[in-house]
Amino acid sequence: MTATDYSRILPGLPDPDTDPQFYDRVPSRRLAAWCIDFVIVLLLTLPVTLVFGILTLGFGFVAFPLLLASIGYIYRVVTLSGRSATLGQRIMGIEFRRHDGTRFDLVTALLHSAVYTASIAMLPVQLASCIAILATRYGQGIGDILLRTTAINSPAD
Repeated sequence: MTATDYSRILPGLPDPDTDPQFYDRVPSRRLAAWCIDFVIVLLLTLPVTLVFGILTLGFGFVAFPLLLASIGYIYRVVTLSGRSATLGQRIMGIEFRRHDGTRFDLVTALLHSAVYTASIAMLPVQLASCIAILATRYGQGIGDILLRTTAINSPAD
């Protein structure tokens, strides 16, 4: 695709050629933000798992992966629909934008979180998404490509 093709598909996003400051170091910041978010979700999930495990006489500990995915999904939806960035992304100075340049609304946050949760559950898809972030013009993962979104450095509003 040419730059003109992208401008029709993603009309509201800054162009990486004319506004490279919006995409500078975003892939490494996304990785750091992912690590921060994982720790936050883990810290939220552990007490829930502990209580659930004790209440079910130990059987609930088996549900840890499901609880981790569920709490992670809720965390992403709440944080993405609020300011278009998870807490880790805010710390790293990045945020998501839709194809028209606007921040995520609740529906976009729900969809983006669902695609992310599904892709994180399948290692080959997650690896392909990481490669896509490094290889695509706008630094988009598979979920971003499907939903026409991307991560950018947070502009000074």
